[in-house]
Amino acid sequence: MKIDLHIHTKTGSDGALPVEEVMAEARRRGITFMAVTDHDSVAAQEKARALAREYRIRYVTGIELNVTFQPPQGKAVSLDFLGYQFDINNAALNEKLKIMREHREWRAAEIMKRVNDEFDRVGVPSLTEEDMQNIRDSVDGSFGRPHIANYLVKRGTVSTVQEAFDRFLVKCDVPKYPLALSDASKLMHDAGGLLVIAHPNDPNGTSMVAISRDLAVQTGVIESSMLGLIDGVEVWHYRHDRAAQEHYLQFARKHRLITTGGSDCHQKPIVMGSVIVPATVAAQFKS
Repeated sequence: MKIDLHIHTKTGSDGALPVEEVMAEARRRGITFMAVTDHDSVAAQEKARALAREYRIRYVTGIELNVTFQPPQGKAVSLDFLGYQFDINNAALNEKLKIMREHREWRAAEIMKRVNDEFDRVGVPSLTEEDMQNIRDSVDGSFGRPHIANYLVKRGTVSTVQEAFDRFLVKCDVPKYPLALSDASKLMHDAGGLLVIAHPNDPNGTSMVAISRDLAVQTGVIESSMLGLIDGVEVWHYRHDRAAQEHYLQFARKHRLITTGGSDCHQKPIVMGSVIVPATVAAQFKS
C-alpha cells in the first residue's frame, strides 16, 4: 500500500501542478491512499475526490492550516497543522478560510510594496504594475511568498527561489493571519475532522524547530500545550530523519494520537509517494 497524506496543488495553494495533473500522477505512481492538503484552502477538494473515485484511489479530505502558536515561554511562532476527514462544505470553516484568503492577498500586496522599497535601497529595478499583475495572474490557489519568489527568478532578479527569500522576502515579510491553535482545533472538530501537527521536526520549514531543536523539548511543549486540541502527529515526512520519526512515533503511541505521513509534495520536483508510510496509517481513517 502506497500512502501520501500531504500533497499540494496549484489549484488550491502553491503546488506547481493543477489538481487534475496531481491526481493523474498519483495514479501513475501507484498511490492507493492520499490527501490533497493545500494551504488554507479547500478549492481542490471536490475535484480531487471525484478523480480519486475514478482512479480507484482511497481519498480523505485534507488541508494545511497555518497557526500562530504561543509556547509557554518565548515569543509566538508559526506552525502548520494538517486537517483531515472534514466536511468541505462546513459553513464556519469556509467563512474562516475566506477571511484568511483575503488577508493572504492583502499580505502579498504589502510584501510586494516592501520588496520595492528594498529594491530601491539596493539599486534593483522596482516591480512595475505589470510585474505585480503578472504575479497575481500566476496564482491559481492561495497567494503567498513562493509566487513572488518564483516570479523574481523568472524576471532574472535572483537565480533561485532560496536567494529570493534570503535577500528580500524574509526581511520584507508581513505577519500571517493570526489563527490560534484553539480556533483551528474548534474549526476542524466542528467540521467533523481531525487535526494533526505537521512536520514537527522539519529543520527547514514551519515547525517546532523554531522553539527548540531538541526533540524532548519539542514534545514537552506539545504535551503541555497541545494535547486535547490535536488528534495526531505527522511522523513520516521527507525532512524527518530516523531519530525524529522514532521519537514522534513513540510520543504518539504514549498519548494515543494518530500518526500520519506524506511527501509534502509541491511538484518542485515531483516526489509524491516517495516517503514510506506504514499501511497501518490507513486504518486510522474512516472508509
